[in-house]
Amino acid sequence: MRVVIAQRNMLVGDIEGNAERILAAADEARRLLGADLVVFPELALTGYPPEDLLLRPSLNTRIEEAIRDIAAGTEVPLVIGYPGVRNGVRYNVAGLIRPGEATAACEYFKQCLPNYRVFDEKRYFQAGHQSQLFELDGLRFALSVCEDIWHPGPTIAARDAGAELVINLNASPFRRDKHEERLEQVRARARDTGLPVIYCNLVGGQDELIFDGGSFAVDGAGQCVVQGGFFEEALIPLDIHRGADGLIIDGEQLPTPDEEESVYRALVLAVRDYVGKNGFRGALLGLSGGIDSALTLAIAVDALGPERVEAVMMPFHYTSDMSREDAAAQARTMNVNYRVLPIEGMYDNAMTVLADSFAGLNADTTEENLQARCRGVLLMALSNKLGHVVLPTGNKSEMAVGYATLYGDMVGGFSVLKDVSKTWVYRLATYRNRKAGQDIIPQRVIDRPPSAELAPDQVDQDSLPDYSVLDAILALYVEQDYSAEAVIRAGFEREDVYRVVRMVDRNEYKRRQSAVGPRVTRRAFGKDRRYPITNGWRPGD
Repeated sequence: MRVVIAQRNMLVGDIEGNAERILAAADEARRLLGADLVVFPELALTGYPPEDLLLRPSLNTRIEEAIRDIAAGTEVPLVIGYPGVRNGVRYNVAGLIRPGEATAACEYFKQCLPNYRVFDEKRYFQAGHQSQLFELDGLRFALSVCEDIWHPGPTIAARDAGAELVINLNASPFRRDKHEERLEQVRARARDTGLPVIYCNLVGGQDELIFDGGSFAVDGAGQCVVQGGFFEEALIPLDIHRGADGLIIDGEQLPTPDEEESVYRALVLAVRDYVGKNGFRGALLGLSGGIDSALTLAIAVDALGPERVEAVMMPFHYTSDMSREDAAAQARTMNVNYRVLPIEGMYDNAMTVLADSFAGLNADTTEENLQARCRGVLLMALSNKLGHVVLPTGNKSEMAVGYATLYGDMVGGFSVLKDVSKTWVYRLATYRNRKAGQDIIPQRVIDRPPSAELAPDQVDQDSLPDYSVLDAILALYVEQDYSAEAVIRAGFEREDVYRVVRMVDRNEYKRRQSAVGPRVTRRAFGKDRRYPITNGWRPGD
């Protein structure tokens, strides 16, 4: 028989639209690929994560109506994910829908509910406790959902119930190296039980989460025999037949992208879906001539096309000729709408208004921040007028230590590099140029010392440790929850560690007010890391 994995990009909350997407994919899989069964991701009907939409009183009725419409419209059996309320209890369901049958022929309730990092499924669902099998073309399939495959119990129980093959529905979000971890877990379950596993994953951007697809299948020995593509919708066919030693699964194996390509494509997908799904006409950003805004521009253009991207240079007295030249050069190369809006007049007028209030006080970072806030006002005015979302250009290293200005360079709707450290910014910029075979991002933007250019001869390392040191400390403290003392024991200078840790801790209030941004690491700022703003925790603990 032929099973087709429908790796699809769903819109959270659009139950009727998602049902139409399911029917369209099922029809294409049947007509063009000869599917006997089509498999869709976890919670495909609602999109993932639906969060408190699950608590809406009308949601269950709308889900049941959508299932009836799907059953009436499909000509091939489907396995889809959806929330279901049974006897007053809400479950995360994988259901078999047969053509013409108004209710699911088989329903499995997710047993292992993730409740860590970005997941809080125990807020919404109760856990199931039983295996569920169905038979099709003489094969006995077991259903499972996402986290179930990370634990031995559900797959072993399915084998003991008589399953010959497991279908696992997923909404597994991307982070660096995640696919290798998924693959190893699924291989382990296959080796535990001797059961092949079909792994169907969601694709698309949803606020700070990115779903990378990469659906696959392993045989009963744990060998990957089918590998689908990444970061795009796909219909992935696989053929199953009986051999002398068990089930044989055949299909195409596409290459897995390397680290830089994976992160870059994830960011592109995140921008494309945030802009598209939220109905913005396009995106705009401040193009300073520095590395962060240069990379953000490249990602935005790759996501939306140059005609939907606007870059704005907002020079001041401290903006170097090199920055002006490099920003203009990149805008020309990428063929985006580009304008220059000097901020001297705005700044001078603001300082005139504040003159009496500032009398007798020395200049400090207040004047630097005012420059950034003038730029923020201009960007938001353009956003309102043009219907473009502003993309802040700050990176994770800066957000960690508060090297950003509230209501200045932090303004905007979607912070593309929020989970991308400075050292990774350089890696991605180099990757994009290498991929293009030319300097999409001017080489001297990559080579020059980074600077906010808010004061004469300013460079970031005047007030921050070297980025290679800073990012290594942050990786331990933020992403792995090392204490300050544990970071020191890992080989870093005490003064550097405590300086960085104090900066991270005292800038939580800024991060709470920052735009959402896509998650690409093990632990991002946002749902991943929820620290109280007001607290007396000692940084050495």
